[in-house]
Amino acid sequence: MAFARAAFWRSDDEDGPRRSFWLKLRQVSAQLPFAEDLLAAYYCAFDRGTPFQVKAALVGAIAYFVLPVDAIPDVLPVIGFSDDAAVLATVIKLVASTIRLEHREAARAALDRL
Repeated sequence: MAFARAAFWRSDDEDGPRRSFWLKLRQVSAQLPFAEDLLAAYYCAFDRGTPFQVKAALVGAIAYFVLPVDAIPDVLPVIGFSDDAAVLATVIKLVASTIRLEHREAARAALDRL
């Protein structure tokens, strides 16, 4: 997990959207089959070495997950997160070469802690 601490922006700036991301993830991680991909995208988006265009795409997908306004409300059972998963899958497909093994390992470690 040293990679996550060293490679990403300061942890003391976790206000606003980043805090909302972690709060929502803790609440719904058991229901998300794509939680590991979401976290890998998060770590890639906030990695200093990630190109700006990739960061923008990933942050947009993460924001769609966090924001309460969705095409399909998240509170609906079974289909509530399907639109979030579709947006995330599309963006990950576009930037798959940028999401590295270190991002995936950091995602697995974070899920283990949750």
